Amino acid sequence: MPLNIPGLLVPFHLLVNPRLVIPHIIVNDIRQVDFRALKRAGYKGAVFDKDNCITLPQQDRLVPELQDSWRECREVFGEGNVLIVSNSAGTPSDAGGIQAESVSHHLKVPVLQHASLKPSYACIKGIRAYFASLPGNKAESKESSRPPRDSELVIIGDRIFTDVLLANRMRSSSSQSRLQEQKSAPSGPGTLSIWTTGVWKKESMLMRFGEKKLVEAVRKWTTSPSSDPDTTGFVKGSWIDKVDEDGKETGTGSGGGVGWIWDKMRLRRT
Repeated sequence: MPLNIPGLLVPFHLLVNPRLVIPHIIVNDIRQVDFRALKRAGYKGAVFDKDNCITLPQQDRLVPELQDSWRECREVFGEGNVLIVSNSAGTPSDAGGIQAESVSHHLKVPVLQHASLKPSYACIKGIRAYFASLPGNKAESKESSRPPRDSELVIIGDRIFTDVLLANRMRSSSSQSRLQEQKSAPSGPGTLSIWTTGVWKKESMLMRFGEKKLVEAVRKWTTSPSSDPDTTGFVKGSWIDKVDEDGKETGTGSGGGVGWIWDKMRLRRT
């Protein structure tokens, strides 16, 4: 994998806005995500990382345990509205786009071709260009048929410094644009970052541990803004409102549950 210059510059951005590393929702894997609830809330598209999120690292096939959830996601949003953005497939290191083509074939969704790696603003621009290029559905109303905006996208991945940061940068920049343009049209619920904390194959565990500790520290020493989205109902079943023996909430929500997730980072998920 080529040197990720945008990733190396992340610490400087965090000095200005440390809460860019805070995910809106934390789950073990995508089986806990309620895609139908997201659609009802106004989300129209989803962007996924690949390695250790929905596939094994450097593999092109979906993890078998995720078949039902992946099918549900594609059915809910439509296959064109689900996009893979990887820092391996579809990048300059993917000679001839061979891996991107293979991933797209096996996962049945497109893979973004991008020259600049996540979490760069150039990559964000590529994501926007992809969704803006989608044709509308003439059978639906004008508002519901248009392609998804930034504020109607869910971004799901297993890494804080690439996936979560990219989502929060997109949310921040699109919010500023809406304020400047003062559009009267509905703007959508806001880009949503979802952090999957389980790993299908151990990889970069020291870096993951560092990301977890950083998230804990930022949550402890900064204040959550009032603009954070209400994520109630976006997580299925028993993952909501978990409580530890001290009565402290450890469930999902606006970046909740970080204190216990390191125990979830293991080879086999239940």
